[in-house]
Amino acid sequence: MSDNINIAIDGFAACGKSTLAKQLAQRLSYIYVDTGAMYRAVTLYFERHNVVADNALAVGDALANIHISFVKNTTNTHVDTYLNGENVEQAIRSSAIANKVSLVSAIKAVRTFLVEQQQVIGKDKGVVMDGRDIGTVVFPDAALKLFLTADIEVRTQRRYEELQSKNMPQNYVEVQKNLQERDHLDSTREESPLRKALDAVVVDNSNLTPEEQLAMVLALVGCRVNG
Repeated sequence: MSDNINIAIDGFAACGKSTLAKQLAQRLSYIYVDTGAMYRAVTLYFERHNVVADNALAVGDALANIHISFVKNTTNTHVDTYLNGENVEQAIRSSAIANKVSLVSAIKAVRTFLVEQQQVIGKDKGVVMDGRDIGTVVFPDAALKLFLTADIEVRTQRRYEELQSKNMPQNYVEVQKNLQERDHLDSTREESPLRKALDAVVVDNSNLTPEEQLAMVLALVGCRVNG
C-alpha cells in the first residue's frame, strides 16, 4: 500500500491485541510497537530498584535512567524487549510484573514519559501500536482505531494457555482474578483510563479465529487507505 497510516489498537488484557498488531505489521510491512511491554519494562525497573510509586522524586530519577528498545529475536519470529541493553522479554511476562503493571501505568510521569516516546515512533506513520490509550491519547488522529474485547472466560483461557506455552504455569483462577483486577484498574485510573475512542471500531473476537479477525481488519485498513 502506497499511503501508510497509523493503526491504534486498544482493549482489555488478553484480547489478542499484540497478536493482531504483529500480524498487521507483518502483512503491511509496518512497524509494530508493544506499548504493554514498555510499561512492563518500567515496572520491572521499579521493582529491581525499589522505586515507590508515590515518591515523585524517585520516579523521576528512575525514568531518567530507563532506556527501552525492541530487537528482533535471533529466530526472527518476534521482537524482544530490552531494558537498558538487557533482554527482559521473559522477566516482564512474569505474574509478579503482571500484578503490578497497572499500578505503575497509572502514574502520570510514567505515562507522559512513554507516550512521548510512542508519539515520536509514530510521527512518520506506518505504525501499528497496541495498548490502553493509543486511540485516545497517543494517536488521537490515527486513520484506523480498533477496540478489542472478548468474554472474560475466553480471555482467561487464552492467557492461561499463553503462560503454559512459555513454561510459566499459573493457576487458572489466579489468572482470571489478575485479568479482572487489571480491567478495573485500567478502566478507573485517573491518568488516561482505558476507554473506547468515539471513532473506534469495536471487535469482539470471542468467537473469531486470529485468521478471521485479521481478514476483517485488513478489509478495514483497505477502506481507510483507499478512502
